[in-house]
Amino acid sequence: MTTEQEKKKTIGLEEIVSFSKRRGFVFPSSEIYGGFGAVYDYGPYGVELANNIKRFWWREMVQKNANIVGLDSAIFMHPKVWEASGHTESFSDPLAECKQCHSRVRVDHLLEEAGVFADEKMSEEEINKLLQKNKEKLRCPKCGASDFSKAKNFNLLVQSNLGNFTGNWQQNPVYLRGETCQGIYINFKNVLDSTRQKIPFGIAQIGKAFRNEITARQFIFRKREFEQMEMQMFTHPREATKIYQTWKEKRWQYYLDLGIKKENIRWHQHENLVFYAQDAWDIEYRFPFGFKELEGVHYRTDYDLSQHSKVSGAKLQYRDPKTNEVFTPHVIETSVGVDRTFLALLTEAYQSEELANGGTRAVLKLPAFLAPIKIAIFPLLKNKPELVKKARQIFDSLKNDWMCEFDDNGNIGKRYRRQDEIGTPYCVTVDFDSLNDNSVTVRERDTMEQVRVKTEELKNWFQTKNLSL
Repeated sequence: MTTEQEKKKTIGLEEIVSFSKRRGFVFPSSEIYGGFGAVYDYGPYGVELANNIKRFWWREMVQKNANIVGLDSAIFMHPKVWEASGHTESFSDPLAECKQCHSRVRVDHLLEEAGVFADEKMSEEEINKLLQKNKEKLRCPKCGASDFSKAKNFNLLVQSNLGNFTGNWQQNPVYLRGETCQGIYINFKNVLDSTRQKIPFGIAQIGKAFRNEITARQFIFRKREFEQMEMQMFTHPREATKIYQTWKEKRWQYYLDLGIKKENIRWHQHENLVFYAQDAWDIEYRFPFGFKELEGVHYRTDYDLSQHSKVSGAKLQYRDPKTNEVFTPHVIETSVGVDRTFLALLTEAYQSEELANGGTRAVLKLPAFLAPIKIAIFPLLKNKPELVKKARQIFDSLKNDWMCEFDDNGNIGKRYRRQDEIGTPYCVTVDFDSLNDNSVTVRERDTMEQVRVKTEELKNWFQTKNLSL
């Protein structure tokens, strides 16, 4: 038998996209109408995996940390929130127009394809200098031409006419939130006043955010509607650097615990910091299209609370109960997307293996606690009522504890292959011997080994297999 590394074949993005749709993980949104760029729907297995990702993050961030509490802030917020945060003025991407086909493209993406990397905080002038300097290397992704207009910044906030029926909503818009952290900052005082938390403490949130991306690329890596998992840790300025280093270590370990191999992640430090940031590092993952940002771990100083305090007039400060010192807390931020984690896990886990008998199988080797379906239950033959009845009884006895699936479609080999590909750790088969000895065959996904287990012992047997979060 070859080693795991020898058995695994490289999986490209196109194969992941095809698998995701074929097996019910991710669908193009509004596909019957031709699709809707950079918007996707999670299918039956995809929603289970996404929910497991969120449960794992919540457990690691909130459940395991007494000084971190949860929040679910509204998607709509007062327009002045985005004015105070700087989003209405500077939340933008640089766009240029191809003079040949008149399509609009993101300049940072053009430069990236040519091997030139532009920091996301570059000014319009700096981007245009890079554009001019490298113009011979650039090619329009639509027509191949290399002649572009000057870059202009395009604001990413998505506008809405919520509650405005006067016809002037474009002059006085509200916005779908461009990020979830602003909801945390504006609730800092509410959380502080309503809980017993003391500095340092954090507020964690999982929620949707929206960005008016001009181009769709790299599957669910970059979406117009996406879900963030963020934690903002409020600290004393003197303790912030130490706490920042601690959270960098914790977030690195988080991905190892999630089943990501160490060689597939790396740190990247921001070279051009925004003016308010003290330090900023990203954890990057080796996606099929190269190393890209998976999570940001940033030291944001006191900018966010200071800005909202200034614009709103509210005092967003902290009084130390021991010393009576009053100060504006500094913020340590950890921010990761559900969708990017989802794609990283598919990239990490989806494998095509050569088998000892000369065949191959596709298998999603997710950690068992993340798998969409934990246990699949089969009757050996679906046209034998006595087998189906007993398999149904076993399904009913396990479904309250784990996400299970009853499967009687096709021969047993096809059912195993189908469950392997969606990542099901264990399959239970009810055969004719089961009717006599009250035992079943349990087959393990990764090793494909099979054991006989008494039906009355199944629940205890599975409780030792780390299937639950």
